Formats: sequence, C-alpha cells, structure tokens
Amino acid sequence: MRPAPLATALLAVVLTACSSGQGTVTQPSTTTARPGDSAARPPGPGTPHVVRTLATGLLAPWGVTFLPNGSALVGERDTTRVLSISHGRVRPVGTVAGVHPQGEAGLLGLAASPHFARNRLVFAYLTTAQDNRVVTMRYDGRRLGPPRPVLTGIPNGFVHDGGRLLFAPDGTLFVSTGETGQGRLAQDRSSLGGKILRITPAGRPAPGNPWKGSRVWTLGHRNVQGLAFDGAGRLWATEFGQNTWDELNRIQKGRNYGWPLEEGRGSNPAYRNPYVQWRTADASPSGLAYLDGSLWAGALRGGRLWRVPVRRDGTTGRPRDFFVGAYGRLRTVVAAPGGNLWVTTSNRDGRGDPAPQDDRILVVSPR
Repeated sequence: MRPAPLATALLAVVLTACSSGQGTVTQPSTTTARPGDSAARPPGPGTPHVVRTLATGLLAPWGVTFLPNGSALVGERDTTRVLSISHGRVRPVGTVAGVHPQGEAGLLGLAASPHFARNRLVFAYLTTAQDNRVVTMRYDGRRLGPPRPVLTGIPNGFVHDGGRLLFAPDGTLFVSTGETGQGRLAQDRSSLGGKILRITPAGRPAPGNPWKGSRVWTLGHRNVQGLAFDGAGRLWATEFGQNTWDELNRIQKGRNYGWPLEEGRGSNPAYRNPYVQWRTADASPSGLAYLDGSLWAGALRGGRLWRVPVRRDGTTGRPRDFFVGAYGRLRTVVAAPGGNLWVTTSNRDGRGDPAPQDDRILVVSPR
C-alpha cells in the first residue's frame, strides 16, 4: 500500500547544446530536454497541488472527454463502463458492447464531437476480438447508444494498442495507434499500426494528409498514448520507449519518428528526434494535456506528473516532476473547464499497487 502523498520532488535534467536539434546527451541523465533549453527561461509558475479527489473506486479509467455543459464522460478500460461526472455526481450511463479487453487493450480514448450540441456523438477507440477501431455512440444525456464503426482494421494486441483521440480545430480527428509488439508495423506505411492517423469524422483520410488516400499522418511510433495541442496549435505526443528512453515528440506532417530503428535521440536525420526523453523508470508517459504554458504528462511506471514548459518558439523548458510515488500510476491528464487538470490513476490495471480509494480522479491546480 502506498504511503500518504509525498512532498513535491524534483528530478535533475541535463541540457543538450546543439542548435541543429539532432544532438546527443552530453552526460548521463534520467531526463533530458531539447536543445535550446539553456536559453533564458520564463519565470517559473507555482507548485501544482491536488485540490480534491473527484471520484474514487473506479477501475482503470482511461478515456475522459468534456461536454459543452461542463460535465464529463469517463470510460473504464476493462469493465467498458462509461460514467458521467457532473457537479460531483458520478453515475453510469452505459457499457460499451463488443469490446474485448485484454492486457493494455479495451475501451480506451473518448472524444466528444466538436458538434456535440447538434449531433450528440461521442467517439471512442476500442478493441474488438478482431481489431482496434474508432466508433461513434450517441449520448442523449442519460444513456449511451450502441457503437457504430467509423474506422476499423487497426491492429490489436495484448500490448501497445495506442488509443488516444484528439479533435483538431479544423474538425479532423487525430488517432494514436500502437505497433502491438510488432515493431515492423511502425515503418510499414500500409499498416495502421504504430502511427498517428488523421481522419475525417466519417473515418476517411483527411484532406491534406501527406500521402494521397492514406490516413497516416506520421509513422515510426511504438505506442503513443498522449496527444495535445499547445497554445500555438502545435501537436505533441507522448510515446513509450522499450528499455531506455521514453519520449515527448512534436508531431509534424509526414515525419518518421524512428521506431524500431531508433529509441530516443539518434544521429540519423531521417528520423525526428524527441524534444524530451526520459528514462523509462521515471516515466512511461501516457496522457498529455496543455495548460498555463506547459505540457503535463501522466507517468505510469514513474508514478508522477511531469510538467514541460513550452516557449513561444516551440522549444521546451526544463521538465519537472510532481507527486512522485504519492498516487501510484498516473494515466490520463486533461485540461478541465475552470483552469485545473483532471488526472486519473491506473493502479487497478493489473500492474499497480492499489490504495483503498483507487482508482481515482484527482483535480490538480497547476499553480
């Protein structure tokens, strides 16, 4: 059983110093920042703290999406239940049929349609016995309707299933997928595994994608479980490494992020280097959100919340970690209406050490 919340902990970082962005770490470190971090830093914000515990007794909460009225829907990966949270009240609104949970697979990301007030649609990424897929469900405020497929044929597996959904301001949908433990899929442009996809709400390749007729936006990913836009509209992703380096990547159209040929920073200019890399024991980064000028990443194995400042020019400042060991595995991080973060624990997922209230949703003030 975990102890009571610990004091905020800091982890030293080492900066790189190559203006090309393709440099290597100058000395051993657990966390390293993108070249340019040695430039003048903006004034540091205050210390994040837990405001309250919003919900307890959940089972591996994974997907979280907010609706126009300020309420939220939360999905549990293994039970496939979807819960409504509104004004502190938690109630089930449905169980998604046809989901086949196994290992890291099950009911994963949720995203309300940008036109929810009109169409009442919620998108979900889930695992069936045959594949991973994106579906829609109609939500009338009381119950969820049955899932209807939008995109099928994403490879599924016991591990590395991706699963995050994020709508862009232009109404297209970004979908993160994993390579299911088959690294070769990440470099195979004909496969939907090990990619970040960009599709229309109907599941077709989005206009402007880098390869005509393809849903692929970027390739060379091992297992992306965090997607977020920063204040300038730049897309970022967290990615699980294998044994050495986890990554925070800036996602750019048509780029190759190197897996399985590279893990963390490398010297081949054909592959996009991460802006931040962490030792896997300190991260295993999952959910990602942007708030108050920083990216916030939940760490599973690392059991902490990471803050990475983002400058106006798109470079990143020094990462800092908080709540180290206090709440166990942190899965999903979302920016909530009102200026706080919601952070879910993932201790009842077969890999954690559950405390009496787990799994929980924590409301975290960023300052």
